[in-house]
Amino acid sequence: MQPRNMSMSGVVDLAAVKAAGEAKVKAEQARAETARQGGGGAVPPSALVIDVDEAGFERDVLQRSAEVPVVIDFWAEWCEPCKQLGPLLERLAREYNGRFLLAKVDVDANQMLMQQFGIQGIPAVFAVVAGQALPLFQGAAPEAQIRQTLDQLIQVGEERFGLTGIAVDAAADGPEEAEQGPAEVPAGPYDALLEAAVQALDANDFAGAVQAYKNVLSDDPANTEAKLGLAQAELLSRVRDMDPQQVRNDAAEKPGDVVAQIAAADLDLVGGHVEDAFGRLVETVRRNFGDDRDAARLRLLELFEVIGPEDPRVVAARTALARVLF
Repeated sequence: MQPRNMSMSGVVDLAAVKAAGEAKVKAEQARAETARQGGGGAVPPSALVIDVDEAGFERDVLQRSAEVPVVIDFWAEWCEPCKQLGPLLERLAREYNGRFLLAKVDVDANQMLMQQFGIQGIPAVFAVVAGQALPLFQGAAPEAQIRQTLDQLIQVGEERFGLTGIAVDAAADGPEEAEQGPAEVPAGPYDALLEAAVQALDANDFAGAVQAYKNVLSDDPANTEAKLGLAQAELLSRVRDMDPQQVRNDAAEKPGDVVAQIAAADLDLVGGHVEDAFGRLVETVRRNFGDDRDAARLRLLELFEVIGPEDPRVVAARTALARVLF
């Protein structure tokens, strides 16, 4: 689930970028200043992924965003999904070969940056384009969806701000590495099914996406991408035909109606009100017994999958759930 203008498919709507004309002028001025000072030369592949702290943020992110989109990965050592997402983003940064830079921010060491970006859970991925911050996605996401997000980001950078990327000097990291070129990444055994699921999601074929993800999980029950994708697809399928106003009215007028509360929790989550969704279901579990209690509990566990187990909001809700159950 991606709050704050992040779509469920992991692709942010970048058409809403504000003040594009002004930002483009500023970007052109910044590039001219960089050229005047003798900068802007080709960079080695190792410079496509950088560690950033609060002291160097303006130089390494804001100023560089006048030349190339900068993708920011907010992570922490204790975050398990970060350990999966981080290497994937690093590989894509090298594969895209200068069309974007990847800046990695350790949130434990850079609390101020975390607060400035309004981050509530990690991993969280943002971009800065010509000095403007854009939320991309939060939590783990399938590679195909991340690629779509990056492609949109690069397109916006080119069309709205004139950012064409930076030159990469493959020889700068050593002749042996330059001669070999980037290592080929072998296709995973489930890549075709996962790609089919993403395409089904993009086409609003939620039933098709659900089936594709289930096919992966039948062979590989621990597949993180498929578990996340299945939870998202099932949630989207449930809310697609809802009348939001009617659902919210029913939930307000019938606090004891478990079905109404579960439906409202789905809407809460899709709308980015994660803590409201969790709190509603925890309270529903507390009030009920038997099958009704179990239905609310199971839906809460499903919504945990959408957000990710390491998210602080999930951790807090699990604790609250344990209190009412035991």
